[in-house]
Amino acid sequence: MTTWVGRTAVEIAAAVREKRVTPREVVAEHLARIERLDGRVGAFRTVRAAAALAEADELATRDLGELPLAGVPLAVKDNLPVRGESNRNGSAATPDTPADHDHVTVARLRAAGAVVVGLTNVPELCIFGTTEGVHGTARNPWDLSRTAGGSSGGSAAAVAAGMVPVALGNDGMGSLRIPAANCGLVTLKPGHGVVPAGIGHGDWFGMSENGPLATTVEDARLMFSLLADTEVLRPSEAVTRKIAVSVRSPLAGVSVGRPYTTAAREAADLLAGAGHQVRPADPPYPLWLSTTSLAHWTAGTAVDAEDLDPRRLARRTRVHAAVGRRFVAGVRKGERREQLRKRLEPFFEEYDVLLTPALARRGPAAAAWHERGWLRNLMANTNYSPLTPPWNLTGWPAMSVPFGTLPSGAPCAVQLVGRPGSESALLDVAGQLEELRPWRRTAPLDQVVAGG
Repeated sequence: MTTWVGRTAVEIAAAVREKRVTPREVVAEHLARIERLDGRVGAFRTVRAAAALAEADELATRDLGELPLAGVPLAVKDNLPVRGESNRNGSAATPDTPADHDHVTVARLRAAGAVVVGLTNVPELCIFGTTEGVHGTARNPWDLSRTAGGSSGGSAAAVAAGMVPVALGNDGMGSLRIPAANCGLVTLKPGHGVVPAGIGHGDWFGMSENGPLATTVEDARLMFSLLADTEVLRPSEAVTRKIAVSVRSPLAGVSVGRPYTTAAREAADLLAGAGHQVRPADPPYPLWLSTTSLAHWTAGTAVDAEDLDPRRLARRTRVHAAVGRRFVAGVRKGERREQLRKRLEPFFEEYDVLLTPALARRGPAAAAWHERGWLRNLMANTNYSPLTPPWNLTGWPAMSVPFGTLPSGAPCAVQLVGRPGSESALLDVAGQLEELRPWRRTAPLDQVVAGG
């Protein structure tokens, strides 16, 4: 019997279009996997089993020939509206009322034939780089003792565990790239304005972007094309690019662990061997980047928490918002972000792509971080994910790409960054890395659960 779990979105959609399998069969198989595994993983806040099967049956009555995601099960991060489902954003303070519409990105993926099977867990108000709270804890399927990352942790865990082939998430300070790096996935944070945002109250001042989580570059490219409503094709012939490799942390005082620096250097060597012009070069990160990142991070939370009952928020969230309130007025002006862009623009005039480690160290333990103090959360997040925030502040595209493994056997990853409009180039370089060093698509979770 053919199984569709662990297959890519491209493979599933082709089979559905060719009537080798029905949408219901694909969706039912993935729902069965969710039922069997998610009690250990904690990827989903809610599973739409009956609704998803009904939507799969309705999809089968349509002309599937032109649907690029025909019958593909999709998970959606629980800070985006899905018609008929509540949008809890990881909090007890948000209303448990059904949304009356789909977010535009959800609508675009559904129009392409995707079937939403559930909404995935996030940390409260999507603040932190670990995913836990009143609705559950998302664990890394490669190591259930570790966090899946955040804030798109549930979405990443769902894909890495083979519960869905692709998921929708978003990224305001690394919230796609951090869990993708933890869980061995491909993701792309688009540049500002490329994909519709509409996340929270103002997209964290324009820093948050919606994007795909996938197991292959091909799936990420397809999903990004649909989200951006534009066709992104792989170049028909090889393109030589100028690539800078930097293993320096952008944030002063935060070091990057050896497995991650080694991965970046090895990826650079492979790309050089493939014909790219690769050289070591550090972007001119300013010393004030740490304080600017903190100001924007906390101010975004302050705005999102304005209409919520503080008594129903976790203590770390209340403190984060309180710190951010003093920064909101200054952050709205955007002066520091513009200064950062001007400082970094000459670097990206010289180089097409920046290659860095994706993380500084492995993700923290999967624990009740929402019950711990704000400063402890702040330090845990900053120490393991200092490399993602600059590219939200600039609004430029950035990817996380699996590359090698950590000593524990969990995935390692590198980050690719480009100038505005370079999403296609980043996907092309990521595709070359995928070919040069193939990675396993999903975690060996069946053996873990069977053994547990």
